[in-house]
Amino acid sequence: MAEVSPRLQERPNDAVTAAPILQGYIYPPSASSKYFFTSAFSQTRARRGGWGGGRPGERSGEEQEFGDRHAPEAAAATRGSARAPEPKHASRGGTPGQCACARSGGAEAPVRAKGDTVAERARRGGGRWLTRSGMEHLERCEWLLRGTLVRAAVRRYLPWALVASMLAGSLLKELSPLPESYLSNKRNVLNMYFVKVAWAWTFCLLLPFIALTNYHLTGKAGLVLRRLSTLLVGTAIWYICTSIFSNIEHYTGSCYQSPALEGVRKEHQSKQQCHQEGGFWHGFDISGHSFLLTFCALMIVEEMSVLHEVKTDRSHCLHTAITTLVVALGILTFIWVLMFLCTAVYFHNLSQKVFGTLFGLLSWYGTYGFWYPKAFSPGLPPQSCSLNLKQDSYKK
Repeated sequence: MAEVSPRLQERPNDAVTAAPILQGYIYPPSASSKYFFTSAFSQTRARRGGWGGGRPGERSGEEQEFGDRHAPEAAAATRGSARAPEPKHASRGGTPGQCACARSGGAEAPVRAKGDTVAERARRGGGRWLTRSGMEHLERCEWLLRGTLVRAAVRRYLPWALVASMLAGSLLKELSPLPESYLSNKRNVLNMYFVKVAWAWTFCLLLPFIALTNYHLTGKAGLVLRRLSTLLVGTAIWYICTSIFSNIEHYTGSCYQSPALEGVRKEHQSKQQCHQEGGFWHGFDISGHSFLLTFCALMIVEEMSVLHEVKTDRSHCLHTAITTLVVALGILTFIWVLMFLCTAVYFHNLSQKVFGTLFGLLSWYGTYGFWYPKAFSPGLPPQSCSLNLKQDSYKK
C-alpha cells in the first residue's frame, strides 16, 4: 500500500480530502473519480482560504501534481454542473418547441430532432421516399389513362372522330389557313423524332405490353406468341402501304424547276434523281402521316382493352412494369392524335388526306374487325367474358 503524505497525516480531519487522494494513489483514477477529486480540493480551498491549509495560493507537492494533471477535467466538470438543464419545451410563453434560452436571447439555439426534415427522411430511407412518391404519381396517370382510353366508347367512336377532325382540318386549311406555328414546321421535335418513326415507337412499346398482359391473364406462352404476331402483321401492313404510296407518287409525278411547278425537267424520271439535281417532284402524294397515325392510334386503343381484366398486386414488379407501359402508350396515343390534327390543318390537300386516312381505317378494321375474330388469326386481346380464359393471379 502506498504511503500517505506526512502533511495529510497531520490533518486527520480532512477525511474528505484524504480518501480520494489515497484512492488515486492505489488505483488508477476513473472518469467519475477525477471529478470527485477536483470537487473535494475546491471545497477545501474555499473553506480554508487556500490549498492545504498553508498560506493562500500555496500547495503541497502531491496537490500540485494532482491539480496540474486534472485541471482541464475539473474545469469541464465545473462548467457542466453549473449549467442547469434546459427544458425541452417552454412551460409558459413562446411557442411549443422553443427553448427558454432561445426566448431569452441566449447563444444556444433549440436542437432539431433527427429526421424532422423531408431531406433527412429521404436520406435515412435511402431514397425510398422519393421512389414511393414517384410511383404514386405514375399510378395516378395510369388511372386517368385507363378511364380515358380503355373504355369501349373510345374504341367505338375514335375512328369517326379521326375522320371528322380530318375533314374539319382540311376545310379550315382550304378556306381560312391558320398562321404558321412551331407545329407547322416539318422539323419540329414531335415530327422528327416521333412521327417519322411512328411505327418503331408503337412496335417497341406494344411488344412488352402484349407479352406481359397476355401472359398474366392466360399463363400460356404459345398464346402469347400468337398474340405477338399482330405486330408482324402490322409491320407488313406498314411496309406494303408505304410502298404503294411511294409508287403512286412516282408514276403520277414529274420533276419541276421550282415549287411553283414551272419548267418541267423530263430528263429526271424519278423523285430521287430530281431532288439530287435540285428539282422539285410533284405527284399525287397520299398522306403517309394520316395513314400511319390513324392505324397506330387505333391499334394501341384495341390492345389496351385488355386492361379491363388485368389485376396485379402493387408489391409485385409486374405492377410497376405494366403501369409504366400504360402511361407510355397513353402519352404516345395523344401524340399521334395531336400530330394527326396538325397534318389535317397544315399539310397535304383534302384528297391526299382522305386516301391516307381511309387506308389507315381499312387496315385497322380489316385486322381487328374482320380477320382477328376468326380462328386462324393472331386473335383479339384476351377477355374473360368472351374467351373464358384462366387468369393467373401471380401470388408467388
